[in-house]
Amino acid sequence: MKTLAQHISEISPARAFRPVAVFVPWVVCVLLALAVHFVSPLLVNEYWESVLQRMGVFIVAAVSLNIVNGFTGQFSMGHAGFMAIGGYIGAGVTYYGSLILHGSVGDPNFAVQGTLLMLAGLVAGACTAAGAGYLVGLPSLRLRGDYLAIVTLGFGEIIRVLLELTPKQVSDAAAVKASPIVSFFGFNGATGFAGTPAYANLFWIWLFVAITCVIAYRMKTSSSGRAFLSIREDEIAARAMGVDLTKYKVRAFVLAAFFGGVAGALYSHTGVNPSPTDAGFQRSFDIIIMVVLGGLGSVSGSVLAAMILVLMPELLRDLQQYRLVLYALLLIVMMLVRPKGLFGVKEIWDLSRGDRKQPVGKGGTP
Repeated sequence: MKTLAQHISEISPARAFRPVAVFVPWVVCVLLALAVHFVSPLLVNEYWESVLQRMGVFIVAAVSLNIVNGFTGQFSMGHAGFMAIGGYIGAGVTYYGSLILHGSVGDPNFAVQGTLLMLAGLVAGACTAAGAGYLVGLPSLRLRGDYLAIVTLGFGEIIRVLLELTPKQVSDAAAVKASPIVSFFGFNGATGFAGTPAYANLFWIWLFVAITCVIAYRMKTSSSGRAFLSIREDEIAARAMGVDLTKYKVRAFVLAAFFGGVAGALYSHTGVNPSPTDAGFQRSFDIIIMVVLGGLGSVSGSVLAAMILVLMPELLRDLQQYRLVLYALLLIVMMLVRPKGLFGVKEIWDLSRGDRKQPVGKGGTP
């Protein structure tokens, strides 16, 4: 019989470290969020903190859309619709949940409970958006290119119109407690849903930024990610190699919609009032630009492009008269210089390695 010390000595260092390595990325996510939350107030004012919040939201949106447009090569133009679903559902859970539990909204005495309601609303909004992604993705499997873009664009417009037709927002706690289900869909129509407390501080936003990026990158390097990329390159070849196109296309839509809902729920808790225009074409187009500029299939490219495109209007604010012209010119120059985006399908850390040639084997093939 071997002793415990003998068993431990036979375990390789890599194998022993494996359980610990599983938790390292998530610890890094928390540390990054804490660093942004506590360091940013020392360096910038409240206005730039709001810019950092908006930047984090759009990073989550861009990385999530990259799962569909970048990894699988589909062309979705209705991503803002998933964000709007997550935003409204998340805001509704926090707002009406606060009225039911405390009789008021945004009371500082219930900040902890409000944060928990925000997280519950975030999960509810993301799951609802994922369900919508399943409903959109499944019937659209036979469509590609422009036709799929038209369908997803129509989906976003449907969501926008439905939000404009919602009943008036209920602000009376007694009325909400009397009919909570009916009151929950009072999203105030075209004027937008108002009064959601700003519980999404820098910590929560950048925590979900880090989590989204880790999951997206791990998805890209996993077997499912390879299946996504094979569908993007050649659907016929992917099918011939046994890739289930239906399953992976639907999975990509559901994942992208889920994290799009996360972005929308975070955005609605930053102190802005979600409105039906958030589901419109302009918001979807802004996110598409981020994905294309960063590189279709590059997670780090989407992150960097989102940061650039959120910062650029702020940096050009002093040139108010020429801001849109300069903004468009910079995008045009970028597309001419880097037609595949900043990083293409690669990540930022892959660029330092360069295009290393593989050694040629005996048969003359690399």
